[in-house]
Amino acid sequence: MRPGEAARKKEFYMDNKKHHRFSSGWGFVLSAVGSAVGMANVWGFPAKMGSNGGGAFLLAYLFFIMLFGTVGLSAEYAVGRRAHTGTLGSYEMAWSSRDKKLGPAGGLLGWLPLAGSMCIALGYAVIIAYVLKAFAASVGGSLMSVDPGPWFESFSLSNYSVVPFHVVVVVGTLLTLLLGAKSIEKSNKVMMPLFFIIFLILAVRVAFLPGAVEGYKYMFTPRWADLLNPMVWIWAMGQAFFSLSITGSGMIVYGAYLSPEEDVVSLAKQTAFFDTVAALVAALVIIPACFAYGLDVGAGPSLLFVTLPHILQDIPLGRLFAVILYTAMIFAGVSSLQNMFEAVGESLLHRFPRLNRKVMLVILCVICLGIGLNMEPIFKWGPWMDIVSIYIIPIGATLGALSWFWIMKRDELMEEINRGSKKPAGQVWYHVGRFLYVPCAIILCCVALFLKVAF
Repeated sequence: MRPGEAARKKEFYMDNKKHHRFSSGWGFVLSAVGSAVGMANVWGFPAKMGSNGGGAFLLAYLFFIMLFGTVGLSAEYAVGRRAHTGTLGSYEMAWSSRDKKLGPAGGLLGWLPLAGSMCIALGYAVIIAYVLKAFAASVGGSLMSVDPGPWFESFSLSNYSVVPFHVVVVVGTLLTLLLGAKSIEKSNKVMMPLFFIIFLILAVRVAFLPGAVEGYKYMFTPRWADLLNPMVWIWAMGQAFFSLSITGSGMIVYGAYLSPEEDVVSLAKQTAFFDTVAALVAALVIIPACFAYGLDVGAGPSLLFVTLPHILQDIPLGRLFAVILYTAMIFAGVSSLQNMFEAVGESLLHRFPRLNRKVMLVILCVICLGIGLNMEPIFKWGPWMDIVSIYIIPIGATLGALSWFWIMKRDELMEEINRGSKKPAGQVWYHVGRFLYVPCAIILCCVALFLKVAF
């Protein structure tokens, strides 16, 4: 280590403890839920539920949410808190706990999941730019009179078609990171409650659509034979895994900003609960609406920009509900993008202590816009997101799971898991992580890599 570098890193850790910490467990949960709640909840969950057995998929999904929320998510929180830093420092800490000589190797491995956070942020910002354009069209009223299909194609198939919206999304999100955990917490205390309120309003409105009841039946009446289909379990596992943002990177940095007095297992369960509520509320809007209008619930991105506009144009006060819908979508997208940027930015500050936060945010802005503006058409960012989802994210998530439960010393992980806990986790928690959670991560990784499946 270069002279003075250890002192600079120590100073960074102390600054991290003093100035970049969530003020409360509730503020932390809202921020973590904000990271988890995103496109995976709003179109991913309804689409996968609609394509994989409805109620049967829901049962499998709830099982994996409980498993991953209790074990995988709490482990990432704990590792970040113990390392007092994000992705790179946490991998280095986990591997060096086994053998000091392994620390540099762990830090090197950490670059892969960190790259996953940056790569997915590039494509995610484009999607939010699309949503912001739809929001503007809703406010202006033009969305109510266009043919949604050609309208969506007019900007989704064109180069540099959403540049102003793209710039607003990236710059606006980065500005919310100026104060680190404090600004993340403050923004999510506004965005997340509003997200839930807005979708509840929409769910109530959808309940009055003729034919919506068939959507409810599909969602909550399991066809038990579907549970014998292995792919229903695989899709449910993948949706649960990535809906909670257990990618070996993002949630670690939020754990680094967590007070030692907080119970990480309890907070992880709360995060999983509210993330699931968000997914169900989104499904209560989209699935019954699609059944009412005979539309394809598995339409993917076009669900937000073609399917739902068709519905909104046909219902009373459709313009108002369109504004409400896309406002909620912006909140969900920005809160997730915050986490991706913060994971990368914090690790850059850790690796290069001479950087300050403002310079780091400028660097992220240049990277995101410099690359992202050239991949705005759906035929560019779509394959990009598939590559990231099939290769980088699953491998990074598996590296994280193996690092926490097979490389990191058990005593150190358990000590951090039980720090601040009113009811300490025992060996059962650890063995579930080691022999059930890790194999699930490996299975998903293999399915993604060998079957080319993007979860």
